[in-house]
Amino acid sequence: MNDGLILRLGAKSLIPFVGIFALYVHFHGDYGPGGGFQAGVLFAAVFVLYSLVYGTAAARKVAPPAAVRTCAALGVFIFLGVGYATLFLGAEFLDYDVLAHDPKHGQHVGILLVELGVLVTVFGAMASIYYAIGSRTAADAEVSGAGEGGPDATAAEVGG
Repeated sequence: MNDGLILRLGAKSLIPFVGIFALYVHFHGDYGPGGGFQAGVLFAAVFVLYSLVYGTAAARKVAPPAAVRTCAALGVFIFLGVGYATLFLGAEFLDYDVLAHDPKHGQHVGILLVELGVLVTVFGAMASIYYAIGSRTAADAEVSGAGEGGPDATAAEVGG
């Protein structure tokens, strides 16, 4: 029997639905509870679940650490870009009314874009923290000798 088969199949079927729910939370955020922060945390949770089930090496192939750090910075640039766009259109910083033909639509567009920036930043920050903690624990395991008869080794690994 293959170890973790049920876990991998369960994660593979769950990850797309959680991702879609994160998009729902993002787009529903200006009508009810939710928004960019919550959606960013949900996307990060999907990423952590993938990493826990398929391994950190597989997660690093899907989202390299440099790309994750770029996401953290890109979200801030999206947020600032919306603010500066409103300045260039003749309004105050983050005055969304000028972003569309109708002030109500401008508010909607502005909030969605700002929340998108928050989503990308939160995802990037949470995934970066996960990478930092994950690489630290992997390095600690190598130093302590885990897997080579160290304190976390099983009796079979030690030879008993």
